[in-house]
Amino acid sequence: MLGFLKKFDVKKTGLFAAGVLFGTAGVKVLGSKDAKKLYTNCTAAVLRAKECVMKTATNIQENAEDIYAEAQQINEDRAAQAAAYENAAEAEAEAPVADEAE
Repeated sequence: MLGFLKKFDVKKTGLFAAGVLFGTAGVKVLGSKDAKKLYTNCTAAVLRAKECVMKTATNIQENAEDIYAEAQQINEDRAAQAAAYENAAEAEAEAPVADEAE
């Protein structure tokens, strides 16, 4: 019998007993009508918040796609201008050489 008492951990047993006690009380509290009403209202609020966040995220995504498309167009226009400038510069550089050869 003394060997059993030496292995008996009071702290762990106390924690287990407290868990059972609070767990039982918690089940009773969670089963009440007020708790159900509270959980229902909280769930409804979360669903409303989720819907609002999803709308905002969708709007941001649509705007980001528009901005990205416009940015690509600007970059393409700049690249075309740069290419035209380089072609004009090359043509200018070649033109005087051709005049001197005549």
